[in-house]
Amino acid sequence: MALAAAGVAALGIGAALPARAQATEGAAAAPSELKQVVVTGTRRADRTLAESESPVDVISARDLQRTGTTELATALAQLLPSLNFPRPSLTDASDAVRPAQLRGLSPDQTLVLIDGKRRHTTAVVNINGTQGRGSAPVDLNAIPLAAIERIEVLRDGAAAQYGSDAIAGVINIVLKKGARGGLIGLEAGQTDAGDGGRGSASASVGLALGESGWARLALETRHQQRTNRAGVDTRDAATEPRLGQVNNRLGDPDSTQQSAVINAALDLGRETQAYAIGTFSHRDTTSAAFWRTLATATANNVATLYPQGFLPLEETTSTDLGLILGARGNLSDWRWDVSLNHGRNRFDIDVANTANYSLGAASPTRFDAGRLTNQQTLVNADLSREIDVGLFSPLTLSLGAELRRERYGIDAGETLSYQSGGASGFPGFQPSNAGSHSRRNVAIYAGAEAELARGFSASAALRGEHYSDFGNATSAKLSGRYVFTPAVALRGTVSTGFRAPSLAQQYFATTSTNLINGALIEAGTFPVESAAAAALGARPLKAEKSRNVSIGLLLQPTQNWQTTVDVYQIDIDDRVLLSANLSLPAALRAQLAAQGVLVSAGRYFTNALDTRTRGVDLVSTLQQDWGALGRGNYTLAYNHTKNSIRGVADDPALLTANGLALIDRVSIARATVGSPKDKLVLSADHRWGDWNGRLAATRYGSFTVRQSNAANDQTFGAAWVLDVSAGWERGPWNATVGVDNLSDRYPDRVIAANAVGGILTYSQFSPFGFNGRQYYAKVGYRW
Repeated sequence: MALAAAGVAALGIGAALPARAQATEGAAAAPSELKQVVVTGTRRADRTLAESESPVDVISARDLQRTGTTELATALAQLLPSLNFPRPSLTDASDAVRPAQLRGLSPDQTLVLIDGKRRHTTAVVNINGTQGRGSAPVDLNAIPLAAIERIEVLRDGAAAQYGSDAIAGVINIVLKKGARGGLIGLEAGQTDAGDGGRGSASASVGLALGESGWARLALETRHQQRTNRAGVDTRDAATEPRLGQVNNRLGDPDSTQQSAVINAALDLGRETQAYAIGTFSHRDTTSAAFWRTLATATANNVATLYPQGFLPLEETTSTDLGLILGARGNLSDWRWDVSLNHGRNRFDIDVANTANYSLGAASPTRFDAGRLTNQQTLVNADLSREIDVGLFSPLTLSLGAELRRERYGIDAGETLSYQSGGASGFPGFQPSNAGSHSRRNVAIYAGAEAELARGFSASAALRGEHYSDFGNATSAKLSGRYVFTPAVALRGTVSTGFRAPSLAQQYFATTSTNLINGALIEAGTFPVESAAAAALGARPLKAEKSRNVSIGLLLQPTQNWQTTVDVYQIDIDDRVLLSANLSLPAALRAQLAAQGVLVSAGRYFTNALDTRTRGVDLVSTLQQDWGALGRGNYTLAYNHTKNSIRGVADDPALLTANGLALIDRVSIARATVGSPKDKLVLSADHRWGDWNGRLAATRYGSFTVRQSNAANDQTFGAAWVLDVSAGWERGPWNATVGVDNLSDRYPDRVIAANAVGGILTYSQFSPFGFNGRQYYAKVGYRW
């Protein structure tokens, strides 16, 4: 503890972790849960939740199932104040693969694990005006809830333990294990507005493999109908045949998904076990672009195809595969684990109900716009053992090595999808965009953990990495925990970290129709090393580097009442962002046109910002036995996060000469004030015999959306959302009915100047979406 505190003082920062991580930020931690062994953030085999030196939230399968959703990311957003999951719309592929943020940072600054193994990211790059713009995060919703035993969320920098991406924290999805037990579940729901109907069916079953093995299979299928909160389109109103009607879609898309997880292990004798994890997800999504008015169709000679105007539709398919094969065991007091981990995401894009204006009335109305793929293959070897070196407890020494290969690819669409402007709504990927790119990474790491004296534990970790494309990175972490009394404990960490720019950030390229300053404009996204990016002053990307400091206090005055206060600071240098939409003057447009690039705006990735994130988590949980009236769990959970700018990179001279800024006020706002600074969750769970009930009130703080014209900036006010449910459970049967957003709360409406002819009624930055009140019912059978 003294060493960790010295590190805190040296950096002049107060930061935080709870001295006791709660069982879930939204449900109370029972005393028995505090004794639960956790596997995230430690190499010890017997580390309990109460003993963890870093803040770990443990969210059980029951917690997930008791929310009003079947989407993992949505469930986590309801339970964790530190996690933000907005529901963007009219943002191309981001409608289908939505990004989640931890501690207000970029979605790709949180590492996701499956049973402690690194999960591959999606192939989709969020390039439109969403939170997480420029990121290619993991698709959390590809994992079915039926497969999950619990989720451990490490809210601390962990690059020294797990490598790149673990700047904001780690989400470790722990799967169900063993041959015993199973479940079948059905769920249905819809919004109060009558749309958004959804249904799902799931199952999980365990099977014995001979006398010494087991396998678990989880299956899920779900369907989500679209919601629509778009306003009446007033563009070209005087000449439009659909005057006074809602032409656009603004809300959740139509989506159908099938997913499966198989998890198996087999004892081989001599303290050796083979294991395997397979994951599969297939999601079809239909989302909309902006409505093309009749005036536009007439001007481009496709009015014979669409005499009332038309709504281009993006029909996408995300196919996600993962396979982990490994063996683990004990040999001469060493615990060892060797594994092969391969993951792949493919994202196919078709554009329907559209036209290529250059072809006039002869244009097809459907195009294959191409596909994106992302692959990751890892080989891991981990060793650990306990060594008696004369301390209060044995020293746990861990060593490891990792070899990783990544590949990112773009396949061009059919010729007519991109030729001469391409398909309206989403022009196809061009041959100049297409290609396959790869890199290799080698890492070695070591760690040590021990209880140095009674009540005082400490740990250290060191990791070195070499990337074939940008070089070396080193990170370190030091943690400590001191127990003053059974009711009071203090712990803290100091760490450095890094995040390598993803291959998607280095090589993603497309031309798409974007909403820029209230107008639809063809904008190009250029690879940083391309001739087009060079023409706009691009420089090679560097890795992000971070410094994390945290300190936390646990107060446990009684066995049934625990309170944690966590304070943290995260400094990130050379943060990788997608540049501003650079509205190009005639000279630059002509220069790009000479390369065959016909756009009015351009952007590329850049190491543009140095940022600082400061925050505090407060969690207080109480259990109360009411005798004959049952038992209740009560939680207050609060997160405050403030992001600020420490430095902005100088603009390239070429941009300055043309009056352009690489990072504009819109980009800075997205990184600092675009998500709520505050989130408060008050929840009460009560069980009485066969009956149970849950009441959760969540307050989302205000957020700000800036525009290029400061006069059109808008701050959206704080909002309370109330969720209620009632359940019954007897023997193997259980049933739940509930209402999310009981008061039918919507975010503030978008001001007229930003509504694009009345279409955009609500902001896609809203942390609780804009679907209003929703009803749901669930029924399940367990054995």
